[in-house]
Amino acid sequence: MSTLRIGRCGELLVQYKLLKLGIESAAMTTDAGVDLVAFAPSSQRAVTIQVKANDAPKPGGGRGKLALDWWIADDCPSELAAFVDVSSDRAWLLTKIELAALAQQHSSGRYHFYMYVDPAVKPRGAHLAMQADFEPHLLERKAGFLLGASSTASGGCIHSSGGSSDTAI
Repeated sequence: MSTLRIGRCGELLVQYKLLKLGIESAAMTTDAGVDLVAFAPSSQRAVTIQVKANDAPKPGGGRGKLALDWWIADDCPSELAAFVDVSSDRAWLLTKIELAALAQQHSSGRYHFYMYVDPAVKPRGAHLAMQADFEPHLLERKAGFLLGASSTASGGCIHSSGGSSDTAI
């Protein structure tokens, strides 16, 4: 699948998940660091989102353990970043503050954010690096908290356990 198609799949998946939560969104026609604009009627607030997508996990460093990874500019104008794994239909949502704190690398004006998918991997360093570490940031758990959507829109409870209570986005 081409990178354009992977990116579009990621955007559509984020839009689908947001809509299930009662949050309207629209794709931008030009890419200037903003892929989607989301609007939750309950909060009467629009929020910009940059979507980064992967087709599937790949070996870290080309030969390492399977991981998902994304690069995003540190000066990206979007308020939120959505990281998508198309192969599993999963998406994670982070504020700029969370991204800066959780990115494992920062170089040349870009953040590198990754997670290993194999639970047997023993990551080095103090940074979070396992897919399970980022469960609190799954879009379904964070969107209602960040965008003020109704917690009953999906028939379940939206919470931010372990997520940042910092909403200065």
